Amino acid sequence: MGGRFSGLTTRGRCLLAAGAATAVSALVLDERDLIRVGAFVALLPLLALLLAARIRRSVRAERRLGPERVPADAEVTVRLRIGGGPLVGALRLADNAPDAAGPLPGAPPRFTVLRLPRSGATLHYPLRPVQRGVHRIGPLAGRATDPLGLAEFERELAPAATLTVLPRVVALRGVPQALGAGEGTPGAALAHQGQGSSDVLVRQYRQGDELRRVHWRSTARHDELMVRLEERPWRTGTTVLLDRRADAHRGRGPDAGIEFAISLVASIGAHLAGRGDPISVVAEDGTPIAEVVGDLDPLMDALAALRPAARSELTGPPLTGDVLAVLGTLGPGQVEALTARLPGGAHAVLLDAATWAPRQARSSSDVAASGLRRAGWRVTVARAGTPPDRVWDDLVATAGVAS
Repeated sequence: MGGRFSGLTTRGRCLLAAGAATAVSALVLDERDLIRVGAFVALLPLLALLLAARIRRSVRAERRLGPERVPADAEVTVRLRIGGGPLVGALRLADNAPDAAGPLPGAPPRFTVLRLPRSGATLHYPLRPVQRGVHRIGPLAGRATDPLGLAEFERELAPAATLTVLPRVVALRGVPQALGAGEGTPGAALAHQGQGSSDVLVRQYRQGDELRRVHWRSTARHDELMVRLEERPWRTGTTVLLDRRADAHRGRGPDAGIEFAISLVASIGAHLAGRGDPISVVAEDGTPIAEVVGDLDPLMDALAALRPAARSELTGPPLTGDVLAVLGTLGPGQVEALTARLPGGAHAVLLDAATWAPRQARSSSDVAASGLRRAGWRVTVARAGTPPDRVWDDLVATAGVAS
C-alpha cells in the first residue's frame, strides 16, 4: 500500500539544506575538510529516508475484535498483532474508532513501538460502545521513523473491521390481553370455532400413545379410548410495527427517541420469542425488517443496522393479525392513515417526542393517543426518561393481562 505521507521531516529537510549549503560554500572556499562535513550532513537525511522506507515495507499488522458482536455498553477488546522483525527507529500506530464505539472524540487509540521482537508483539485496548449500530474500527495507520526523526513514512497496516453493536434489551413481564393469541382481529373469534383451532382435539387411541393424554370425557362419550391431539388454544404470530421515520423522533445519540423505540422493539421481540411466539417486525411502510421463529439473532442484527427513514407518511399495505405498533409523532391525518390499515384496532406505544427535545417540539401525543383509542386501539404513551419495562407494564395494564 502506498503511504499517505512519505519523505523527510522538517528536521531532515533543514539538515539536508544545511549540508548542501555547507558543501557548496566549502567548494567555493576550497576547504576540503568542510566539504566532507557538508557531504556527511547532507547524506545523513538520505540514509534516514532509506531506513524509514525499509521499516515501512517490513512491518505488518493484524486486528482482532473480541467479540465482534456485542450489546450496547458491553466491553470489547481490540487486539493488534504487530510483526515484521526488529525495528531501527520508532513505529507510531493510530487506530481509528468512532466515538459511538468507545473512545473520546479526537482521541483514537495511539501507540509508540520502540522495540519489536522477531516473534512480534501484541497490543490491545478496550472499547465500550454506547450506541447500537454497525461501526467501522480502523483502518490502522502506522508511521515509521528513523532514530533521529529525519524521515518518516505512513501507511495503512490493517484494514477496517466491523463491530456490530446490538440494541439494549430489557426484561419484560406479562403480555397484553389477546396479543399473539389470534384474538386481535375481528374474525378471530369465528376462526377459533373451526377445525384445527378448538381448545382440545381428539382421536382414537393407538398403541404407543401415552395414557396421560387420554381424554376421559371424550372416551366416555364415544365408548372407546380417545387421546388429545392438542392441549393449547390455537395461536398466531404477532406483527410489531416500528415507526422509523426521522421526522417522527427527536433527540440525538444513544438517548434519542428512535433509539428508545428500537430498544423497546428488541425487548418485545426477545420477550415474545422467549414465550415461543412467532414474530414479524415491519417498518412503518410495511417493509419487512425481520422474522423471528425461535432464533432472535436476525432481528437483533437487523435492528443494529437500522437507519431512520426520510419518508414522512404512514401509508402502507393493510395490517392483519395481532399488531403492536411502536410509534413516534403522529401529525394531522396520520392517525386516520394508520387506523385505516387496521380497522379492528391494535396495541400501540406512542412516544411523546416533545419530551426528548422540549425546546424543539410541542407535544401532540395526547391528541394522537385519543384518536387511536377512539378507533379501538389500546395505547400507552412513553416519555423520555421512562424505562422500557415500565412502558410495557403500562401497556399490559391498559390492555389487560393475557391468561
